[in-house]
Amino acid sequence: MIRTVLALAALVPLSCASVQAAPVDARASYVVTVGGINVAMVDIDLDDDGARYGLELSARVAGLGSVVASGTASASVSGSSAGSNLQSRSFALETRANGEVFTSSVGYDGRNVSAFQVQPPVQDNYDRVPLERAHLTGVGDFLSAFVLKGNGLDRSLCDRTLKIFTGVERFNIRLGFLDSDEATSPRTGYQGPLVACSIDYQPISGHFQSSEMTNYLADTSRMILWYAPLGQTGYFIPYRVIIGTTMGDLSMVLTRAES
Repeated sequence: MIRTVLALAALVPLSCASVQAAPVDARASYVVTVGGINVAMVDIDLDDDGARYGLELSARVAGLGSVVASGTASASVSGSSAGSNLQSRSFALETRANGEVFTSSVGYDGRNVSAFQVQPPVQDNYDRVPLERAHLTGVGDFLSAFVLKGNGLDRSLCDRTLKIFTGVERFNIRLGFLDSDEATSPRTGYQGPLVACSIDYQPISGHFQSSEMTNYLADTSRMILWYAPLGQTGYFIPYRVIIGTTMGDLSMVLTRAES
């Protein structure tokens, strides 16, 4: 479940206007549910001084019987924000569940992977799609890949393909415009206009061909995210993300936003 929550968080973009007038110090909190039952809380912090940025993600999974294991996850990234797109330079991930600790770190030189390490190492076997050097060029980490610079709350936020390397897996996320929408629930962290985007997950390498999660995400057509503006900062953050599953919707919803 830790990996599932991180996969969902990886589908959660933060995007900003092409001209940033002032440094940004913002945070957002989300609740993750499965079939309407709360299973995790996710916090995301963003700092950007106009030249460099930092992102921090933390997740606390409460567990759900034998279906969801309890644990924690954290991820951080830093890099350059001076161009039209964020460019990560270092990425780190740690998950803890069932007494096991997994870590991943990736370094980037421009859009190319310069080094990466995971502990414990992922065991290669006949079922794992091999990573190729060509797959590690023109990519970003899974947090910065979704910090998108755009021109406003419109379809341009959705019309793009994101190329991501986590230290273990290489995949693409293709976003597509669905519709304009409106958030009205007073129980969430935002009410106002939204843009809805479809999500198409495309595994490239590093994954196991027998992975139920990978195959499900690649085959399902019901993955949607909604963007909302983050106050007057010129940034846009996810209001909601939905992935349909056999246990009910896996959903992440904005509960608090500060800027």
